[in-house]
Amino acid sequence: MKLLNKFSVLALSAVLLFGGAAATEAKSTLKGKITINGSTALLPLTLQATKEFKKLHPGVSIAASGKGSVTGPQAVKKGIADIGACDWDASVDVPGFKKFDGQVANKVAVIPFAAVVNKNVKVDNLTTAQIKGIFTGKITNWKEVGGADADIVVINRSFGSGTRVNFQMKAMDGVETVKKESNYKEVGSSGDMKTNVSSTPNAIGYIDLVYVSSDLKAVKINNVEPTTDNVINGSYKVWSYGYYMTKGQPTGATKAFIEYVQSKQFQDSSLKKMKFIPISAMDK
Repeated sequence: MKLLNKFSVLALSAVLLFGGAAATEAKSTLKGKITINGSTALLPLTLQATKEFKKLHPGVSIAASGKGSVTGPQAVKKGIADIGACDWDASVDVPGFKKFDGQVANKVAVIPFAAVVNKNVKVDNLTTAQIKGIFTGKITNWKEVGGADADIVVINRSFGSGTRVNFQMKAMDGVETVKKESNYKEVGSSGDMKTNVSSTPNAIGYIDLVYVSSDLKAVKINNVEPTTDNVINGSYKVWSYGYYMTKGQPTGATKAFIEYVQSKQFQDSSLKKMKFIPISAMDK
């Protein structure tokens, strides 16, 4: 009887093993090629999702790059990308950018943004008025906002950045940043922003929360710390949805990839670990 039970267990194990293999094989029948371009704020999410999705669907090849939000829908319009990652809904007009007709905005994440300073800066909090003053050139010394007597170095994102669009709209009440002749620099990506602020004494910039690490400091805005919890509870206002723009409704491998990024499996695991926020947390 004991021998029979052992055979039963072995048989059941074999069924589970081969059943699981069959399920995996079923998942891997999808084939195709996906090209993704656009937002550098969303790039860490895209790269992580790509890694996970390709394990499930090895027959799908994915090429992902980031050059700024506006390049995403532009690449989709030109037919050189299947997905345009963008930090705003590019299917409607936003300040500075006309809508991209015929494109569908697929919501994939909530992106918190933060004002960041070099670690030598002793300021921990800035008001909306102070941020506007700094980025419009009216405030030029840290002592004017409670810091040391040192010239402020402004690091800005170049035109076309979704992070720039959202920071201006949410942290500066829609006021445009102003170029200065000195102590001013523009950079083309979130990675470049992090490098420049962390390596430039007295610098200030802004970046999405996923890029914030110990080599720079995120400051409070209006005494509210930039955290995912504060975004969810409504006290921190500098955030946006991230979108995957497609030409019409997505199909095939592109549709499957977007659905994976939107899935509870990805949203509640990898996405949250990277300091993005699941779309379900705000879509209530």
